[in-house]
Amino acid sequence: MRDLLGQVLDLLPGRPVALARIVDRTGAGPRDTGAAMAITADGRVIGSLSGGCVESAIVTTAGQVLHDGHASTERFAADDEFTVGLPCGGEIEVFVERLDHTDLPLLGDLYSALTAHQPVAYATTLEATPDRKLLRPGRIDPWRGLDQDATALLTAGHNGLIGAQDCTPAAATRPRTFVQVFRSPARMILAGANDYTRALTVTAAQLGYHVTVVDARETFTTPARFPAADEVIVDWPHRYLAAEHRAGRIDNRTVICVLTHDPKFDIPTLTTALHLPAIAFLGALGSRQAHTNRTRRLHEAGLTATEISRIRSPLGLDIAAHTPEETAISILAQILADRAGATARPLHTTHGPIHQR
Repeated sequence: MRDLLGQVLDLLPGRPVALARIVDRTGAGPRDTGAAMAITADGRVIGSLSGGCVESAIVTTAGQVLHDGHASTERFAADDEFTVGLPCGGEIEVFVERLDHTDLPLLGDLYSALTAHQPVAYATTLEATPDRKLLRPGRIDPWRGLDQDATALLTAGHNGLIGAQDCTPAAATRPRTFVQVFRSPARMILAGANDYTRALTVTAAQLGYHVTVVDARETFTTPARFPAADEVIVDWPHRYLAAEHRAGRIDNRTVICVLTHDPKFDIPTLTTALHLPAIAFLGALGSRQAHTNRTRRLHEAGLTATEISRIRSPLGLDIAAHTPEETAISILAQILADRAGATARPLHTTHGPIHQR
C-alpha cells in the first residue's frame, strides 16, 4: 500500500477508487499481507496482488464495490479447473473497499507519517461499511474495543487480524479488523547458539520478531542450525550489542535473551545490555543456583542490585517446561506478559474482561 498511496491520493479528489488488499494469507503466496491494488471506475489498475493469478477477478469485484459502495471480501485458494486460484498452493483473503474524497484527511495523515518515516498503523474493519483509524506509538485512544490489540501489533511491528473472528455478538463491538503496520519489526537478540536458542527462534519468528542469533563459536553458529533466524552472527555477544547500539539498531522494543550458560559470555553480555539506554526485556536462562552465581559475578563487575534486578532470571514462566520447545513457549509467554503488564495468571482464576482496556 505504501507504494501506491500517493497515486491514490492524487485520484481521490476527482473520482472514487477501489482499494484491494491482502488481509490474510495461509501457506505459500506470491505476496504478503498488506499488498495492495487500486482500481478506478474506468478500469485503470495500479499495483498488483498476485502477479496475475487473481487480478481479473478482483477488478470485477472492484467494479461492484465502486457501484454500490459496499466492501467485499474474496478468498482464493489452490487453483482448480472451475475457480480462479493460486497455482502456488496457498490461500489468500482479499478485502476490497471504496475510497472517495471523504477519506482524504485520514489517508493524507497516513501519507505524511510514511513520508516522515514515522511508525504508524492503519486499521480497517472488514465490514460492508468499513471504519478506519490511524494508530501511533504512545497514543492509545479508545476505538471499538480494538485499540489495545491494534497497538500490540504496532509495537511488534507486523500486520495482523484482530477482533471477533466469527459471527458472535462480539463482532458488533469488536469487528474483525485488519491492521497494517508501517514499522520495522521488533528485534529479539539471542546470545548463545544451542538447542534452546533454535527452539526460541522458531516461536519468536511466528510472533513477528526479527530474530538475531549471536555467538562467538563459529562451529555452532551457522545459518543451517538456525533456519528460522533472520540473522546468524559470529561475534562476542557483548561486542555485537555495543556495535548495534552505536548503529542505532537497538530500541525500547528490543528483547535480549542470554542463553549461553557460560560466565565468560554471560557477564559481559548482561553488563553491556544493562548499560543500554532502553530495551524492552532482558532475560537470562539458567537454574536458581546459576542465577545466584551470576548475580555474585555481576556485583563483582560493579553492577548494583537495582541494575541486576532488571534481569528476568531464571527465565520463563512456571509451566514445568523441560524440552527446548516447551522452554521457548515459557519464555515467549513471559515476554508477552511483561510487554503488556499482564499477570500471566490462568484466565479461569481472574475476573472481568479478558482483554483489559
